[in-house]
Amino acid sequence: MTGDDAASWAASGPASPTDLLALDADLTAAERRTRDRVRGLVDEHVRPHVARWFADGVFPRDLVPRLAEAGLLGMHLRGYGCAGASAVEYGLAMAELEAGDSGIRTFVSVQGSLAMTAIAKHGSDAQKERWLPGMAAGEVIGCFALTEPTAGSDPASMRTTATLVGDEWVIEGAKRWIGLASIADVAVIWAKADDGEGVRVRGFLVPTSTPGFTATPIEPKLSLRASVQCDVELDGVRVPADAILPHHPGLAGPFACLAEARYGIAWGAAGAARDCLEAALGHAAGRVQFGRPIAAFQLTQAKLVDMALEVARAQLLALRLGRLKDTGRLEPHMVSAGKLANVRSAIEVARTARTILGGDGVTLEHSPMRHAANLESVRTYEGTDEVHTLILGRYLTGHQAFR
Repeated sequence: MTGDDAASWAASGPASPTDLLALDADLTAAERRTRDRVRGLVDEHVRPHVARWFADGVFPRDLVPRLAEAGLLGMHLRGYGCAGASAVEYGLAMAELEAGDSGIRTFVSVQGSLAMTAIAKHGSDAQKERWLPGMAAGEVIGCFALTEPTAGSDPASMRTTATLVGDEWVIEGAKRWIGLASIADVAVIWAKADDGEGVRVRGFLVPTSTPGFTATPIEPKLSLRASVQCDVELDGVRVPADAILPHHPGLAGPFACLAEARYGIAWGAAGAARDCLEAALGHAAGRVQFGRPIAAFQLTQAKLVDMALEVARAQLLALRLGRLKDTGRLEPHMVSAGKLANVRSAIEVARTARTILGGDGVTLEHSPMRHAANLESVRTYEGTDEVHTLILGRYLTGHQAFR
């Protein structure tokens, strides 16, 4: 290729500038259909309104039926009205939702990857029949209550207890940063209980209308403003003996659900990063300074290239995790690698994109600063950077460094 040919090719631009490595070609037709369907939903029902939702601190309840109709609630589960999608299809959906806003992806993750997965993996047949069809249809909203005011990264130190009194469990304690709790119909509550084989962490299905259950939204927030996170008080909450999740006692129960959510986050963060890159590219092409679009300046191009490389790496990592998951080869440390690396990258991409947008970048007219704020929460929940670093450190060295 001659110099003139190369310049002409570069000037024409790639067919998809945010698919630097042509990953689209490695997706199946079904995977592309899922991605495009969810992207269309986000373009029509999220993007036009999300800035106002974020500014007002409002979660759009009327979006839930649309998410359900699209098969996105518990979409990785099979039966009970769930879509039974592949891991890659689920991941692509999370990427598109988070390209819209982390708060919307968070709703789908809490509902499907946490609450519904807890019931599907650890519940009885009767519990699955009672709750999962309504949750898949968006008629029942669930929450997942593990984190406590004094037990975040160290859930083994939780203080919430469940005591069997006659034929009822009595639950006492407090939870914090519980997504969807104030709008949920059922809560998966994790508590320490003597289940006849010693005191272990167990899950309980608690209708939120139960006396003694109180959920209070945490405000004001600077992040995830189009979502709901709550403090939960459990004051003598009584549920029947069969409210306990019968399978997989101990911390393995909630950790299995967290692994599902972390997997979705790895994809979601890649979607947020891609959206920031697209915003920066669009602005750079149209913003003229010193008689030229700023996209023509070397410093701007360097930023765009750095962002494009991070987006490509995040997409590659997410797709690799998905292929491993679909073949049953995904291991916990791999999920930690994806969550840690992709959220880190997405935050840096969002911050760099904001600089290209200049002063306009601090307004809600543009997405990067909103994404950057949201990603600080994403970075913290489902395992902080420090926790995932130590998980990977343990894998590499064989030494436990948590204590």
